[in-house]
Amino acid sequence: MAADVFLSYNREDQAAAQRFAEAFTAQGLSVWWDVTLRSGDAYDQITEQALKDAAAVVVLWSPRSVASRWVRAEATAADRNKTLVPVMIEQCDRPIMFELTQTADLSQWNGNGEDRTWQALVADVRQRLTLAAKPIEPSPDATAAAGAADKPRVLILPFINMSGEAEQEYFSDGVTEDIITDLGHVAALSVVSRNMAFSYKGKTVATAEIARALKVSHILEGSVRKTGNRVRITAQLLDAATDVQIWAERFDRTLDDIFAIQDEISMAVAAALKLHLAPAEKRAISQRATSNPQAYELFLMARQFERTGSERMKPLIVRICRRVVELDPDFAPAWALLALAETELAQRSVAGSDIELAIAAAKRALEIDPNLAEAHAAMAEAVGRGPTMDLAAGEPYLETALRLDPDCYEANLHAGYFHVMQARYDEAIRYFEKACALDPDAYRPAGMVVQAYQGKGEHDNALAAERRSLARCEKLLAVEPDHSGALGFFVSALATLGEADRAREWASRAVLFDPDNMRLHYNLACAMAKLGDADAACDLLDRIVGEVTRGWLQWIQSDNSLDLIRDHPRFVALMERTDARLLAEAAS
Repeated sequence: MAADVFLSYNREDQAAAQRFAEAFTAQGLSVWWDVTLRSGDAYDQITEQALKDAAAVVVLWSPRSVASRWVRAEATAADRNKTLVPVMIEQCDRPIMFELTQTADLSQWNGNGEDRTWQALVADVRQRLTLAAKPIEPSPDATAAAGAADKPRVLILPFINMSGEAEQEYFSDGVTEDIITDLGHVAALSVVSRNMAFSYKGKTVATAEIARALKVSHILEGSVRKTGNRVRITAQLLDAATDVQIWAERFDRTLDDIFAIQDEISMAVAAALKLHLAPAEKRAISQRATSNPQAYELFLMARQFERTGSERMKPLIVRICRRVVELDPDFAPAWALLALAETELAQRSVAGSDIELAIAAAKRALEIDPNLAEAHAAMAEAVGRGPTMDLAAGEPYLETALRLDPDCYEANLHAGYFHVMQARYDEAIRYFEKACALDPDAYRPAGMVVQAYQGKGEHDNALAAERRSLARCEKLLAVEPDHSGALGFFVSALATLGEADRAREWASRAVLFDPDNMRLHYNLACAMAKLGDADAACDLLDRIVGEVTRGWLQWIQSDNSLDLIRDHPRFVALMERTDARLLAEAAS
């Protein structure tokens, strides 16, 4: 049977390897390392097969392993198989081909299971397990490539942030996404989707390998260095099959020229590929949601905060977006993003928030740009998460959003919620899985699709989805331990996967971290219900049923996550209180 983890190390580092092996085993992961070989085993043959079969190859870099041709060979094979998980156990210069590969620094690690870097490493390994468990299917991008064989096919790799500040990542990512969007307007060109392009972020992969995997003819890569009001962007277009440079340029400008630089790059790519652009395509490339560089930069920052899903960032997102729309009142995407953040705050009854403000922001986005899918999705969210949670009223907006852009993440996510509340689980699964694919780091669709699989009685699929949810949440919590949204789904995953004691421990910790977050308390109650612990679930629900909206109360009445405790006397009494409140409010 294949092991989850293959440990690659130098024999002189055996004590460190044993510490990792024992720690991975404590996490429920199976480990292959060469001490498991029995006398008489064919060393090379057994090792090679174990290396090939493992879902994750953890390479322990030290001055001794760097000098080992065996470790280098194993790392190269793992990199080729996309199973490489490198770890620094002692400060050293890694082999040059791995210098740009993101590497966990555990050189000071003593085996502490609460260490954040260790937890992030475990999450990375679990992510490899999730990917290995999925059946191999042709990706949408590969399928599209087959149908567009006569067109040049371009992959725009995420531009590298060279600013020396990790917090500037939002800007380089934003530049990349805009170029992807711009070139997507060219009918004679096939462009790899944003989510597929960003799956290569931070990885070192040979262009020939990318060409084979995605059937691309060309690759555009570059870097962004932003210092104050100055920005330097370099870009080069490569022939994917030969790695030969076709075009390259460096732009040293002020931030005021950021839109012109993006236009020039897109036009230069088209010219290098000898494509004739129609007037409408040229207009589409140069068309921007804003012409204000300061508003643009702030919007990219707010959008990056939104993508982390952190609930404590929502007030900051609202403040930033309000500043953005002050700078440019006609910036429709900023109004849509403002509506989404305001909606979530209002649903949780956070002081100063108001669902009417969210609806007004969504309306403004629609007035400015009726063809913006995100604006329709924001209106569906605002209506669907209002006091009555009138999901039916938001359905027309969802349908329009998905028609305008089937790959709109927000629309797919909300469509999943809409269908799961109506127990239309097949549709819920379809939309939640699409949202998971659109954002490989998103935890909400990964957690919610479990509920849909459980509603259908698909136990094995629910467990597989829960393991994926656990990996995504662990990755977020390793960076932000008080991430309330991830904490709720994390505890739920632990409960589903049978880690009852750990689930209860983390539930107590989560309440301590964010004692006033009603959504968190509700998700923790659902996790306790999965454990059959009605008293713990009702303790959590008691804190919120008098405060949440009528629509939320109706959700509680139908949520299949609570089915295991519905006959418990305390839950029955709680539902009677809920019914009484709904009747009283209806009468008034």
